[in-house]
Amino acid sequence: MSTITSKSDTEIKNDVLSELKYEPRVKVTDIGVLVKDGTVTLNGFATSYGEKWDAVKAVKRIAGVKAIADDIEVKFPDTLRRDDGDIATAAANLIAWSTTIPKEGVQVTVSQGRITLEGQVEWWYQKAAAEDGVRYLTGVNGVSNRITIKPRVTPTKIEEAIQAAFERSAVLDAKKIEVETSSGKVTLTGTVRNYAEWDEAEQVAWAAPGVSSVHNELTVDSAWY
Repeated sequence: MSTITSKSDTEIKNDVLSELKYEPRVKVTDIGVLVKDGTVTLNGFATSYGEKWDAVKAVKRIAGVKAIADDIEVKFPDTLRRDDGDIATAAANLIAWSTTIPKEGVQVTVSQGRITLEGQVEWWYQKAAAEDGVRYLTGVNGVSNRITIKPRVTPTKIEEAIQAAFERSAVLDAKKIEVETSSGKVTLTGTVRNYAEWDEAEQVAWAAPGVSSVHNELTVDSAWY
């Protein structure tokens, strides 16, 4: 087992800035980065909610980051401003045309540019697809995904299925992650090296048949490996 020396705050900041510059959908000159004790704070502004999301996602890829505070403000140029009616229509059309989102399962509400998704679907990937789709619509400044998951599949042997998926993963160390299940509800505990692994573990758990919720209690600690 190899040991990774913990990064200094300066090293983490430099890596974050480099990753933001590497991300083509983020204008790094508009975003500030502060790091203290491994916690990264992002401030400044983005011209779309999608850009804000991509900036945070880029930081999650950096080893050594223990927590992220997202203080980025979305500021639209006048050409990108849309009223709530236009945003709601665009979101409804996107869902209607999607091949992965059940049209009858998702309802859209828009208030001051923020989209709220509600309804019920069978699978996590359907819930995720709805949020992924509307996140990049022009004029959106936030998304609340309140879609619930009610599987038709009986939640049997979920724990074994998730653990086997972890063991197949080229990204995750299955020995560091514990899985507990109860009536379709999954709890993940243990340690991962970075937020990319944290996200991956949660997505793998959601993909198992019969899962209705995932409580991710994994701890990010790069020095543990």
